[in-house]
Amino acid sequence: MDFFRYKAIDQFGRVQIGQADAINMADLEMRLRKMGLDLVNCKELKSAGKSVSGRGVKRRDLILICFHMEQTSRAGVPMLDSLQDLRDSTDNPRLREVISAMGESIEGGKTLSQTMTDFPGVFDKVFANLVRAGEQSGELSEVFRRLGESLKWQDEQASQARKLIMYPAFVGSVVAGVLFFLMIYLVPELLAFVKTMGKELPAHTKVLIFVSNIFVHYWYLILILPVVVVGGAMVMVNVSPLMRLRYDTLKLNLPVLGPIVKKIILARLAGFFAMMYSSGITIIDCIRTGEDIAGNKAIENAVRNVGQQIADGKNLSDSFESTGLFPPLVLRMIRVGENTGALEQSLENVSYFYTRDVRESIERLQAMIEPTMTIILGAIVGWVMFSILGPIYDLISTIKI
Repeated sequence: MDFFRYKAIDQFGRVQIGQADAINMADLEMRLRKMGLDLVNCKELKSAGKSVSGRGVKRRDLILICFHMEQTSRAGVPMLDSLQDLRDSTDNPRLREVISAMGESIEGGKTLSQTMTDFPGVFDKVFANLVRAGEQSGELSEVFRRLGESLKWQDEQASQARKLIMYPAFVGSVVAGVLFFLMIYLVPELLAFVKTMGKELPAHTKVLIFVSNIFVHYWYLILILPVVVVGGAMVMVNVSPLMRLRYDTLKLNLPVLGPIVKKIILARLAGFFAMMYSSGITIIDCIRTGEDIAGNKAIENAVRNVGQQIADGKNLSDSFESTGLFPPLVLRMIRVGENTGALEQSLENVSYFYTRDVRESIERLQAMIEPTMTIILGAIVGWVMFSILGPIYDLISTIKI
């Protein structure tokens, strides 16, 4: 369906200018005739989703949208006025373009949820489906409140993940810099003196010389090879579905980070399930949407399997149990929710359970990183010093005064 800007005349001879969706010009003329308008001329426009990319709209902007729409819809402010106020109050030029395009689409006869589907890079399927459910149930302000809380939780998790990654990356860079300095500059200078002693060098000193020579002669390979390997692996992961599945499965099975990654994904799924189910979306549709928001092929396949089992008549708790992803406590909470009719509350409890567990796990991991990095750096420096100073000490101890 195309988007047209039209000029028409009403029954009183007044000129009306507006925008509307239509299959073609004949369809547009028929739609306007039903509205009591005679088409004068029209111009085909690009779809809002094609003309405005929405790139540069961040999660913080979505939180602002949810808060603004919650307050204005609760106060009974008309949708177009609400969007106009939002457009005028934002400092993000990309968001301003998106809001302007949404207002034009609503003037053309679309609903708010329909305009959001024109911007998949800004509003994902879950966001648009929840807004559609809020429009149908008349609980739009409540939907925006829940969406805002969910986005704030995602922002908090992303912030914790960044802190978890940035510190090891910084310390690891320092360790790598120290290692390069020792192996390329300091060790060759000291070993030149050690070799002049004419004594048989111990095995650990010979190993140090071998490693130092590798750094001196092949330093460019040491720098480039990891980048090439990681880049090639990421290309294969993005191209091959099988490699993507193996990569996502590997992430879940990592010794320390794997359980945290799994808990973050399951907390997000449980939170969205609770939010969608409370908004009137069926369990099957919640499961199908969960496949899109999992962000991990292994869990996506498990969720798809849950949906197939539910479609075959199996209950929710048994279907989740068959995946092997959820611990017994969580499965018991879901089963109690099914039996008591309080599934929404049970899913919210599951989300809370995982959210708290993830926060505590990240705090413990952050506390372990600093001493681990210190031990690694100390071990490297100690090995170098022992391999160099050991032969010097042996030589000094043999000198007779």
